[in-house]
Amino acid sequence: MVLSKTASQSDVSVHSTFASRYVRDSLPRFKMPENSIPKEAAFQIINDELMLDGNPRLNLASFVTTWMEPECDKLIMDSINKNYVDMDEYPVTTELQNRCVNIIAHLFNAPLGDGEAAVGVGTVGSSEAIMLAGLAFKRKWQNKRKAEGKPYDKPNIVTGANVQVCWEKFARYFEVELKEVKLREGYYVMDPVKAVEMVDENTICVAAILGSTLNGEFEDVNLLNDLLTEKNKETGWDTPIHVDAASGGFIAPFLYPELEWDFRLPLVKSINVSGHKYGLVYAGIGWVIWRSKEDLPEELIFHINYLGADQPTFTLNFSKGSSQVIAQYYQLIRLGYEGYRNVMENCHGNAMVLKEGLEKTGRFNIVSKDDGVPLVAFSLKDNKRHDEFEISDMLRRFGWIVPAYTMPADAQHITVLRVVIREDFSRTLAERLVNDIEKVLHELDTLPAKVTAKLALAEEAEAQNSSVKKTDIETQREVMAYWKKYVSERKSNKNKIC
Repeated sequence: MVLSKTASQSDVSVHSTFASRYVRDSLPRFKMPENSIPKEAAFQIINDELMLDGNPRLNLASFVTTWMEPECDKLIMDSINKNYVDMDEYPVTTELQNRCVNIIAHLFNAPLGDGEAAVGVGTVGSSEAIMLAGLAFKRKWQNKRKAEGKPYDKPNIVTGANVQVCWEKFARYFEVELKEVKLREGYYVMDPVKAVEMVDENTICVAAILGSTLNGEFEDVNLLNDLLTEKNKETGWDTPIHVDAASGGFIAPFLYPELEWDFRLPLVKSINVSGHKYGLVYAGIGWVIWRSKEDLPEELIFHINYLGADQPTFTLNFSKGSSQVIAQYYQLIRLGYEGYRNVMENCHGNAMVLKEGLEKTGRFNIVSKDDGVPLVAFSLKDNKRHDEFEISDMLRRFGWIVPAYTMPADAQHITVLRVVIREDFSRTLAERLVNDIEKVLHELDTLPAKVTAKLALAEEAEAQNSSVKKTDIETQREVMAYWKKYVSERKSNKNKIC
């Protein structure tokens, strides 16, 4: 008698995933499938597709942390099922968040008395933190205007044109006019003098950036504070300052401790910082700290009791994971002041290695500053034949993700490449990147000029036949417009391929 049996077609447990029909059948992309599939097959199919993503550690476009210690990874996974908002159920997690708020507040020199708790909250990033800070400024301004019997329907905020898009979102979502100080060639941050000139009685605050996204430069918050103090005295206003320290908040205290940009300046009423940037935590954590309780209107704080005890909450969302809060506390006590200083010094040193390597090629202008966020922003000295977008595109063949972009108004004719130096970017990688950039330059030199050069030559010919010659800036802007159109059409054609 034969006791064994042949596995049926439906008995997939004896097959390897790659021997099953699930790697042969096309899976639905926009509708839920009718039938289930084995967990092994689901994992393999998704994992295989994710292989086509870039390597996060070689993504030099991002400021966001891409490496943490295994011990912290374990803490994150062990707490991934905890909902942070359930404060009564997870009181220790809530306590860790409060500790983080107080540690960061002291790091930013908040004027706290003995035993006084800091005022702040954890967020999903600096975007939410900025929304909350902006709402606090708007509500305080409205309350004061109402008490004075003055109109309160046209609030505005003054920033530089170099601000991150979250400020534009805040202005549009919460109906606040955004007044931007334009940039100029060679000066890519907000000019404090021009910013103060734009302040009026409807200005809810001036936002200064500690670490511009474009070139890493710190704006002069100290000068802004002095100029705004004088204007407030002359006008009787009390226009405050918010510091967007998303990138620089965990850098300045360790590399530039004498730099006054934080709560040491009396007009600075709130500061946001990204824990998931140089706070050295994976994506999903930001912080906003207020100078005092008076700077956060009480009516913005909600109190709920349907999760157990009375719980105050001031966030834009409700539920969120606890993992990143716990990870932030781990980094703060694991590294301490010494550890953070060492990490930031390493980042700055490796940025200088990269900068010097690029300068030695003789082909680039360095747009970034030595002091500030550890990054290197650079542009070609001559981009008539080949430009920065081509370099960015060709570097992807080596695995590097290096963004190329144009500056905001009125410096949009300037194109730069930017490399962000994070904790896990070593000197060896910096030297390797320089070598790969040199290879790209050599290859571009052997290639015929692309559309940008052809357009430049056409412009030159047209100028020779015209009585009015276009300026270099006008020519460069047309070159950039033509290039953008070319890239857009090329992407469109690629999307048509099945």
